[in-house]
Amino acid sequence: MTIQNAAMQNKVIWITGASGGIGEALARELAADGARLILSARREAELQRVCASLANSTQHLLLPLDITDSAAVTSAIGNIQQQIGGLDWLINNAGISQRALIVDTTADTDRRLFEIDYFAQINLTRQALPLLLADGGGKVVFVSSVAGLVGTQYRGSYSAAKAALHLWANSLRAELFEQGLTVATIFPGFVKTDVSRNALTGDGSTLGTMDDAQANAMSAEQFAEKAVKALLKGKNYIVIGGLKERLGALVSRLSPELLYKMVRKSKVR
Repeated sequence: MTIQNAAMQNKVIWITGASGGIGEALARELAADGARLILSARREAELQRVCASLANSTQHLLLPLDITDSAAVTSAIGNIQQQIGGLDWLINNAGISQRALIVDTTADTDRRLFEIDYFAQINLTRQALPLLLADGGGKVVFVSSVAGLVGTQYRGSYSAAKAALHLWANSLRAELFEQGLTVATIFPGFVKTDVSRNALTGDGSTLGTMDDAQANAMSAEQFAEKAVKALLKGKNYIVIGGLKERLGALVSRLSPELLYKMVRKSKVR
């Protein structure tokens, strides 16, 4: 937990995918800083568990939500406007990963990954923009992935969706800068969560097991502390991970040819 930050006092922050993992850890960190949270995920019971554990638990709003349901997103934003009246930050954290070779992945699985990790994210963000811009600006945060910078085996469509999200965020940042909107993208490496257990295999079923790299990675709490610290410093391109992930992200910008060789030799499954 952190000491409350004056800059975060009573900031209204909407976190999607808040029922566990990175989303839950971000909620703890931001609530400890004094923010007022809106927590969304599909699992209402888990949202209630998370909310009950937060600082100032009674001030937070629970909005159970499937982000792929556009009508439900519209309704959720209406609830925020009615019950709170405004929105300072939107953290697009909800998402799903992949653990399947390209040749083993069906077109339906490809589309499902893009629907959750790209189309639902940009639709929710677009619908939330009037609330974010109402007071002269706000902050949108996208949780992409180092995989969206480097592209790795077993994550073809996931990497592509996360890369698309990153570039859409760049366009959003450029288009609405003059209106005061800040856009930040976070690129996590391996974090110890259930992301690999919930990842889609080629036929769309869930993997059900945790990767070794995930099991030995930094905790979600460590990730959240680093992420919030970077966001409060005004960073907009935030890579958080181990040495290999950070090196891969750096090489992707400096020497794509070297990156391709590194990825071919890497063991990511």
